[in-house]
Amino acid sequence: MSDKMQSIPIAKPWMGEAEAEAASRAIMSGWVTQGPEVAAFEQEFATYVGANYACAVSNCTTALHLALLAVGVQPGDEVITVSHSYIATANSIRYCGAIPVFVDIEPQTYNINPMLIEDVISDRLQRGIGDRIRAILIVHQIGMPCDIKAILDIAHRYNLPVIEDAACAIGSEILWDGNWEKIGKPHGDIACFSFHPRKVVTTGDGGMLTTNNLEWDKQFRLWRQHGMSVPDTVRHGAKQVIFESYPMLGYNYRMTDIQAAVGREQLKRLPEIVERRRYLAQQYQEKLADVPGLKLPTEPNWAKSNWQSFCVRLTEKYDQVQVMQEMLDAGISTRRGIMCAHREGAYQSEAWLCGVEPKACECEVGKCDRLWESEQAQDHTVLLPLFHQITQQEQDYVVKVLKMACQI
Repeated sequence: MSDKMQSIPIAKPWMGEAEAEAASRAIMSGWVTQGPEVAAFEQEFATYVGANYACAVSNCTTALHLALLAVGVQPGDEVITVSHSYIATANSIRYCGAIPVFVDIEPQTYNINPMLIEDVISDRLQRGIGDRIRAILIVHQIGMPCDIKAILDIAHRYNLPVIEDAACAIGSEILWDGNWEKIGKPHGDIACFSFHPRKVVTTGDGGMLTTNNLEWDKQFRLWRQHGMSVPDTVRHGAKQVIFESYPMLGYNYRMTDIQAAVGREQLKRLPEIVERRRYLAQQYQEKLADVPGLKLPTEPNWAKSNWQSFCVRLTEKYDQVQVMQEMLDAGISTRRGIMCAHREGAYQSEAWLCGVEPKACECEVGKCDRLWESEQAQDHTVLLPLFHQITQQEQDYVVKVLKMACQI
């Protein structure tokens, strides 16, 4: 195209001098690993989402791992979740030696279908193996909140803990008893966040667990630092010699003070970031409303997304790869719809279920009739560029090229 613009990325962190100065502050302090900046970031994050406790870790995958351990997931247990998520969701279950039981999604929100959760539980109870299910792990996909109330109603009836994979959902909100509340309060038992560069808030990488359970928070803090009985901050500030002990198996899941210092500045920006992303999402909704065969994302009236990604769905007359290639040729980066873990090579050998016993499942490799909506979403959706700094001219260009790519 003669009017081709300079390359437009799919995402771009919004960072500046404040983050650079914060990182420098941590570096010059001489304390660069988990320390006072991490503690401050945790307190500020807990306050922002409305949780009693927040514990910083190295990334969201490690957060999910610790959350599953805290609620008692053990080898051989089953955890209900979705395949339609980044592979880390399923992997965290396998790290515990447990088996993910994949259920399908709702096509409107790309989130877990609550009715199918109940179907899986009922099926297991009828066959006398209901005790295999240990937890429900939900995903607020690309920032869109799940129907948590419906999910919690089911979970409470069967006494199952609910973990929220909120990797993409910092700043998203849900209408709760007449009030708008932040994802991460938490509404389930534990919520887990990511600070990867593709996320709304980034520390380069990193994660956070939020909970209202003091004992779990204490456990997270032990596990993340090899089970060490005395924190570094206490040992280094002690007036007497202290020897730490390691009474349990732990992990090296710490966040650095450099990351946390950056995260504190990012958290200050978050309200402005979310407001801007909501405006940009609305612009996409208005500018793409007249494209035949293009389905735009749906936001339930009880949810406010942070619009971590803007996902459009192509009808089957459009070829996903062709549309993406035409946009790439025009200098626009896109991404395919969210992956399905059960279709990946790793899960041709790793254990997983789709709501039935393995011998009763006749799924082909990379295909499962019970996960049809998940597979359709992966195969027919495209994520468009959305980031704080995108200009109106750039967004208009994305719209123009997408419209041209969808012409037949």
